[in-house]
Amino acid sequence: MGLIDCDIHHMLPSQAQIMPYLDERWRRYHERFGMRGLLETQYWVTTTHVAAARVDSFPPNGLMPGSDLPFLREQLLDEWGIDYGVLNVSEVFQFSAQKGDYGAALTRAINDWTLAEWLEPEPRLRSSIAATVDNVEAALGEIERHGEDPRFVQVLITLRNEAPMGDRRYWPIYRAAAERGLPIAVHVGGIAGHPPSGAGWHSFYFEMHTGHVQPYQAHAASLALNGVFDEIPELKIVFVEGGFSWMVPLSWRLDRLWGVLREEVPDLRRAPSEYLREHFWFTTQPIEEPDDEAQFEYMVEALGLEERLMFATDYPHWDFDAPDRALPRYLSAAAKAKIFNANARSLYDLPAAAEALA
Repeated sequence: MGLIDCDIHHMLPSQAQIMPYLDERWRRYHERFGMRGLLETQYWVTTTHVAAARVDSFPPNGLMPGSDLPFLREQLLDEWGIDYGVLNVSEVFQFSAQKGDYGAALTRAINDWTLAEWLEPEPRLRSSIAATVDNVEAALGEIERHGEDPRFVQVLITLRNEAPMGDRRYWPIYRAAAERGLPIAVHVGGIAGHPPSGAGWHSFYFEMHTGHVQPYQAHAASLALNGVFDEIPELKIVFVEGGFSWMVPLSWRLDRLWGVLREEVPDLRRAPSEYLREHFWFTTQPIEEPDDEAQFEYMVEALGLEERLMFATDYPHWDFDAPDRALPRYLSAAAKAKIFNANARSLYDLPAAAEALA
């Protein structure tokens, strides 16, 4: 049984590569004006290396990491015996910052580019549908265009948006995805004008990387308390690159306050922790690894995560998790089999690898 990698970042070799996938109106705009600049403080603050990449992930052609399919095949898919890899395109973080029809055109183009340049030539790859979540009409259009293609396995939105995820403006996106059996994947990133922490702007990348959990917590609480899952019970959420241990105390806190503030959310049909246990999946990278085996087992059992943790490398980033070192050594073979393969195969309804490659 091979691996399923649930977070691989591919990217354009250059902006010229997207031109054939833009219509004439936006091709001219992209060429003459280009994307609006992004303040460094809006997202990165600083990084440890170019594109936050592994130093060995630059392909022989000298282009950006994750931009060369043959090299990605060699360094990741073949090297580690990966059955399937789920692509989360790096450009979604820039394109989501471009407002209006321009951002919609870029997102449409990057989905078409992914299909033609990555999914068509490599049957082991699957992809997220990139969506500009704050342009709901455009996001719905992309789900409509690609949602029936089994090579697209989820809808990708960024972590930092204009409002918490429980806001009703986003519900049409969730409903459209759920109707097609597609999870909503939420990935670190996005530029919506908000600081990355509840306290303001960070001084260091170290702080930001550690603090990714804060907006994830806000989104989880918002989804649970605003009744999204009562309205759309088939909805599944995948938190990518945000860890998972923080969900345990969050569930305690929500349930405790629900006991005294229930009148504020009278339509909520169940305790908040029940929604968290049933509707959320998590990728392993970056995984919390307590030295005490019992602590890890407690986190998994408290959230019912035996079936909802999924392996990810985060290739080609500097904090790449190699499969032979990604999980705590004390995990049982059965638990590792679920995390490395079975859980993602079930969520994404993936066929056996031999069948997919036939």
